[in-house]
Amino acid sequence: MSGFFITGTDTDVGKTEIAVALTKLFVAEGKRVAAYKPIAAGAERLNGILQNDDAQRLRNAANIKQSYEETNPYCYAPAIAPHIAAQEAEEVIDMQRLLQGYEQLKARSDIQIVEGAGGWKVPLNNTQDMSHLAIKLQQPVILVIGLRLGCISHALLTVESIAASGLHLAAYVINLIDPDMSRQQDNMAALQERIVAPCLGSVPRIEQDIDFELPSYLKPRLIN
Repeated sequence: MSGFFITGTDTDVGKTEIAVALTKLFVAEGKRVAAYKPIAAGAERLNGILQNDDAQRLRNAANIKQSYEETNPYCYAPAIAPHIAAQEAEEVIDMQRLLQGYEQLKARSDIQIVEGAGGWKVPLNNTQDMSHLAIKLQQPVILVIGLRLGCISHALLTVESIAASGLHLAAYVINLIDPDMSRQQDNMAALQERIVAPCLGSVPRIEQDIDFELPSYLKPRLIN
């Protein structure tokens, strides 16, 4: 096991918070950890280059020396679907460049935490989507499920697609992103009954930029 590919049932379900927490977890275990956000949309220009907050948080959590460009090869200003942002920037997201960036980080680290953009099937270009990148990387997948109305179908369809890709769903995490959602426990029970992979647990709604740590009961399940 050289790391995990973090995906979600949708955008804004807490992938970055879980990815950052995982990165810090393995750093605390004494591993050399690289963090990779191959594609990000929604950025501001800092020090002459576009930078995305989520990618920067991942970079700060890692403990190997990696530049912003190494952390996030494709970065776009508008917070829109990556392939549309790339089209507007008059470029094409190149799979080979993404793989080369990953291999460069892998060569300097023990663990690589890779966070996808949006959901599992977000398009990258005219022929490839985020799942194609995950397949190329061959990492076990951790799925972040945003608990809100409609999440059961989204989660099960994502799990089904991950299985069809031949990848291993190592685990999933339930993020209580809608604190006002009714029947939360019933919905979580429905997910646990239908998803074979282990549930690492549920976490409370995580506000962005809070220094979140994985609950202690999740740690042994991931390290082992």
